[in-house]
This record gives sequence, C-alpha cells and structure tokens, in this order.
Amino acid sequence: MSRLGVSLAARVVAAALLSVAVVVSAAETEDNKPPRSTLFVGVDTSGSFRSAYDDALTFVAHYLYGHMHEFGGLSKPRDLFVTAIGGKDNSEPKSFHPIHDFNNKDVKQIETDLRKWFPPTDTLTDFNVFFQQIARTVKERNLVLAPITVMVVSDGVPDVRDGTIKSGTPASYQRIDLSPLDYLSKNVTVRLVYASPKVGDNWRKLVKRDRVRFWAVEYEVMKGWRAQMKPDTDLASQDRFWKWVRDNVDYRVRRGV
Repeated sequence: MSRLGVSLAARVVAAALLSVAVVVSAAETEDNKPPRSTLFVGVDTSGSFRSAYDDALTFVAHYLYGHMHEFGGLSKPRDLFVTAIGGKDNSEPKSFHPIHDFNNKDVKQIETDLRKWFPPTDTLTDFNVFFQQIARTVKERNLVLAPITVMVVSDGVPDVRDGTIKSGTPASYQRIDLSPLDYLSKNVTVRLVYASPKVGDNWRKLVKRDRVRFWAVEYEVMKGWRAQMKPDTDLASQDRFWKWVRDNVDYRVRRGV
C-alpha cells in the first residue's frame, strides 16, 4: 500500500475511534444525569400546620422555581402537580395545579398563587385522599415509567375524624395508606418536610410501605434554608442554597430506607 493509502486509512480509523469516544462520552453523561421525574407537592392546609405555614410556602416557591429552571443541578420535572392536603371532612379531594400554572412566573408570583390557592383554613389533614389522587393522576396520564417524587409539606400528624382514634397516636399513623403508590413506578419516593423528629420517626416505623422510599427533613432543619441564601445575589447564582436543597431535601434515597 502506498504512503498515501496508509495515511488515508489511518485518518479513517482515527475518525472512527473519535466518533465512538464521543458516543460513549455522551452516553455516560446521559447516564449520570438524573432522570426527569414526575413531582407531586402537597401542602398541609390544616390549622395544626399554621405555625410553619408561612416559612413553608416561601420555601416551596423557591423549590419549585429552582427545579423549573434547573438551578444548581436540580432537575426539571417532566410533570408537576401541586395541591392541598386537608379538608373540612375525610376524603375531600382537592384540585391539582399542573406545571402550566407555574410557567413564566417568578418566585414571588408563585408564592402569591400558593397562598391564594391553599389558605390554611381546613380543619383536618387527610393524607390518604392525597395519595389516592396521585395514583389516579399517574394512571390517567400514563406517567408510570418516570420516577415519582411525592413531597408532603406538613407537620405530618394525621387526623382521624371519626373519633375512634386520637390524632397523633400510633394507631393514627397506622391508618396512613401508602399502598396506592407502591406499584406506580419502579422508583417512588415520599419526602416529608417540616415534621418534628418524632413524627418523622413515626412515619418510618408505623406507616406500612412495601416499595415506596421515604425521607424526612425535620422542621428545625428546614428553618435553616434562609441562612443558605446570599444577600444581593440572584437565584441562579445561589449555589450554596441549591446545594443545601440537593443534600437535604432532594437526597437520593436507597430502597429499604
């Protein structure tokens, strides 16, 4: 083979190897990127949560905005639904606000809407109807293939309206039913934020779950989110705050935890 032929063959081989490297690199990058999930957020609108309500809604507004814009490595949800957890009576369904209600809004606008949609005027907290609505929405919209995150913004204390069980007793936690979420996806995570350490522990020990992963962030920890914000810095550059969100609220939970 002539020198020209050898040189041409070498260039072809080099180009092929470069193409393979690019494809592999792209695949690795895609694998390392967290999959886009479906995010459900439920805000406790019962009177028992009123002491943490203001701080919680301000945080949720920042949390949603950060995810919508993928700040600090947060992933944008494929679908987003936000609703109230509460009612005047048991089994009272609430409207789910979809992702479209949050597009093209800044943090203050999102917070204003959350306060308007979810005033803390309900008399009890009913987690079960919230989980049932999630299951129905996932099935109706065919969202079963994506990971599902359920964020429960609440003190976590269940109410039992019929009076046979006292609110906050072990029996009341045992009535919380996560089974509608068990087989919606291979990866379903429930995150309880703003509960006390005791309540979070009750959810871990007393609430039966088979496949659902669970993570709790206590009220004392959640109150610290404001301290992570740098003054006179735009949200896109609040690296310390977004890292705090990733490390504490969006912590990736292993199955069995």
